[in-house]
Amino acid sequence: MRSLSYVQRVSLDFSGTLFPNAICLGDADNDMLNELVVGDTNGKLYVYKNDESRPWLTRSCVGMLTCVGVGDICNKGKNFVVAVGTEGWFHLFDLSTSTSKLEASIYPELQFGEDQRPCFTQHIPANTKVILISDIDGDGRNELVVGYTDRVVRAFRWEDSTDSADLLCGQLVLLKKWLLEGQVDSLSVNPGPEGVPELIVSQPGCGYAILLCTWNRKVTTTTEDEPSITSASEGPSRDVILHLTTGRIHNKNVSTHLIGSISRGFQMDKAHKKQDWQPSPWLTPPSRLWCPSNLSLRSLRISPALTGSEG
Repeated sequence: MRSLSYVQRVSLDFSGTLFPNAICLGDADNDMLNELVVGDTNGKLYVYKNDESRPWLTRSCVGMLTCVGVGDICNKGKNFVVAVGTEGWFHLFDLSTSTSKLEASIYPELQFGEDQRPCFTQHIPANTKVILISDIDGDGRNELVVGYTDRVVRAFRWEDSTDSADLLCGQLVLLKKWLLEGQVDSLSVNPGPEGVPELIVSQPGCGYAILLCTWNRKVTTTTEDEPSITSASEGPSRDVILHLTTGRIHNKNVSTHLIGSISRGFQMDKAHKKQDWQPSPWLTPPSRLWCPSNLSLRSLRISPALTGSEG
């Protein structure tokens, strides 16, 4: 066993069980600072702020949480917290509205009543494994990409309802469905040769696949009787370009984790203004430490079963 010791570290109070993709860093309350968001197998969502060991706030969800994320999924110009469970329940939280209520409390971890519920819920296909919030087609709007345990990847987009002027009156609409050859362990977006984003999915054996985003294209499928034309969002799409990076692709016990869109970060001056970074129009908020654009691949052994890890 390998042990790492850090001089500056923070210990958090967390006694539950979580899935590997049920933890993330992001600006959950739109205060220009990142928070740590953690979801456990009991349906509890914890948000840790600054260097406090106890949760800043908690929220309740339905079912075991397998994936959490932070981003402008509704394309409203601010971030939301997303939590997805194994049963397919999608939860959306707007934590920026709770900031003023919690300023006077040091440890507001117990919030009861209406404020504890998500501002929006929707049922999507179950058995989610990994999610990504990003602009994957270069149109300036973010999409939600969901990877499943059955080798399927689906892309959704938030569509506002025309019947109401409410900020969150809408729903997720399926854009496309892809069927992969191997299990999906990670999702990423990377600049393509022409500068447009490419959706990349990891594949076992140190491989990856590029998923083509053709929302409005009609896919022709043939049967023994006669050909038929269906929408690109119906049924598994064949718009998958597989890339093999090594001869170990035949070893299905080797999983691949990738990180894309690596670029230079920015620094904060005393006035808390961003400097030394010019974002691309389709990129989501970047990481603090970036390198020139490339794709990083890392191989790991797949465990015998998908289980959570003790916090």
